[in-house]
Amino acid sequence: MQNPRSILITGASSGIGRALAVAYAKPGRTLFLGGRNAERLAAAAAECRAKGALVETRVGDVGDEAAMKTWIEDAHQMAALDLVIANAGVSLGYSRDYDLAPHTRMTFMANVDGVFNTVHPAIRCMTGRGGQIAIMSSLSGFHGLPSSPAYSASKAAVKSYGEALRGLLAKEDITVSVICPGFIDSHMTARNDFPMPFLMSSDRAAQIIVRGLARGAARIAFPLPMLAMVRLLALLPAAWSDLLLRRAPRKR
Repeated sequence: MQNPRSILITGASSGIGRALAVAYAKPGRTLFLGGRNAERLAAAAAECRAKGALVETRVGDVGDEAAMKTWIEDAHQMAALDLVIANAGVSLGYSRDYDLAPHTRMTFMANVDGVFNTVHPAIRCMTGRGGQIAIMSSLSGFHGLPSSPAYSASKAAVKSYGEALRGLLAKEDITVSVICPGFIDSHMTARNDFPMPFLMSSDRAAQIIVRGLARGAARIAFPLPMLAMVRLLALLPAAWSDLLLRRAPRKR
């Protein structure tokens, strides 16, 4: 969408979400920003207001289905939503005893249920008038990574869901775009104690995403060298990809 006037962004208190909010902020534009950290969300909102945007904020968890439905419907009543960006997500390590269940459930609650809780009310709001929905996936959604099995699986799930929704909702004039970034310099990646090739700033990532959304791109995947690497992993025989990933660092 070339010039959305009303935009809702989850996970807007830091990282790509905050950078997107600032990138979109300008006079005549209404931003609905959600996040869990009240202090950081308020700072992001202040920065956007300084650029002339009208900003409304909500502190809460995307895992709360009822609260998300109410927030999105209320936002739509205030200023009919043109663009909804389901950005909120988490990346957690796992314990050394391989007790995967707790962190896997937490990851899916934020990264998958959180996307559903954002996208489903948005679809109902946009049906009959059109709009655009963007879903934050990841390059790790192209091939499962031993460093982050739950994160990779959650991002693969929403990638596939977004790709399917694009075809399903086209007749309603609702454009669905899936965003697949690589390593982004943020609070989430600051905990990583391993090399992150082609690490990109949140501001640079936001510029790429805004351009992609403006042209209605089905998929916005970057940086290109990392995209090429994960595509290759997905195409290689399993024995080869296993060998390449065997020494990959684990997030703890």
